[in-house]
Amino acid sequence: MPNTIRKVSYAYVTAASKPGEAARILQALRDANVNLLAFSGFPQGRSKAQIDVVTDDLDALKGVARRQKWKLSRIKRAFLVQGTDQAGAAVAPLAKLGAANINVIAADAIAAGEGRFGMIFWVEVRSYNRAATLLGAA
Repeated sequence: MPNTIRKVSYAYVTAASKPGEAARILQALRDANVNLLAFSGFPQGRSKAQIDVVTDDLDALKGVARRQKWKLSRIKRAFLVQGTDQAGAAVAPLAKLGAANINVIAADAIAAGEGRFGMIFWVEVRSYNRAATLLGAA
């Protein structure tokens, strides 16, 4: 399977950094049938966590956020890569951006099993459209 790169939108929720918070958020999304393309959580200071929720159904995400009384960030953008897991699978898009002097400000990648991998990465807002064009991102 060739690698595909697509533009994705997401929002984040700031939650208490305590046991079970990520599970509670994910359960609310699951109960509302919100399909996630990616999910990332990390500390935001000593007592808070940022939970990035990447979905192709932002309206459903906003609905859950209203019902759960979550404060969502504004909508943000990233890139999602899906493809064949092989040595160096993440290199090509990152190298292409580097060669074009586009800074990747964060990236996460994972082997998904059965020969697949996925990666999400972020570039500076001012470089997003140029990066999308350069990568042929749909």
